[in-house]
Amino acid sequence: MSLNLPSLPIDFSLAHAVAIGLIFFLWGFYTPILSLIGKGSLNTQLHAVRLRWLHMHQSVSRDQRVIDALMLGHISSSVSYFGSATLILLAALVGTLVNINRVYIVTRELTFLAPMSADLFALNFALVTLILVLCLFAFTYALRKMAYVFAMLGGLDVAAASTPEVSVMADQTARVLTEAVKSINNGIRGFYYAVASLFLFSGATTCIVATLLITALLYYRQLYSPTAVAIAKYVTALKRVKE
Repeated sequence: MSLNLPSLPIDFSLAHAVAIGLIFFLWGFYTPILSLIGKGSLNTQLHAVRLRWLHMHQSVSRDQRVIDALMLGHISSSVSYFGSATLILLAALVGTLVNINRVYIVTRELTFLAPMSADLFALNFALVTLILVLCLFAFTYALRKMAYVFAMLGGLDVAAASTPEVSVMADQTARVLTEAVKSINNGIRGFYYAVASLFLFSGATTCIVATLLITALLYYRQLYSPTAVAIAKYVTALKRVKE
């Protein structure tokens, strides 16, 4: 069934609309859906660990504080790496879009690609590019949040939290750090859905199946993988210690 809209390719079908909508829906509502079917994301569970870490950070020596700052700096470097890699991929995709007609002619000889018009082929490429642009935005926002964390970390008192105000400072630093990691995870998750969007070149139905399989893989890693089980047990034990 084709959707005969003036701004869309003539062979753009309802299945294509469903496939594209499914990608953005499952990506955008990943965490809320995960909260409904499980205990929330690993990042959400680890917020309790970050709270404990930052409260302990206030009562340790300066040498230990330097180590904490170096650990956060390593995370920032990792985010910068992902951002740079995304930028390189975007440059390649934009270059491809400029010569999309030539690429379309060459790829018509590939048997695993579904028959489609040049306009639909260009639209599929534009979709992959859009997803990676959103990933880049997520990584750059994560870097900004990490910069906020460094400033907040430097402002924490040397003494352990002895007043409500000092405790709030540590709590909010942990909150911003959790939000920074959330942006990092969102950007990394976007790479998975960018891979799913590539299957549009093999057909809308194939893309839908690939999107569901990739989402199932992500949920498995968040809920049932050995890492997820270990983190859940760690957080449970931590909460018992605090009680």
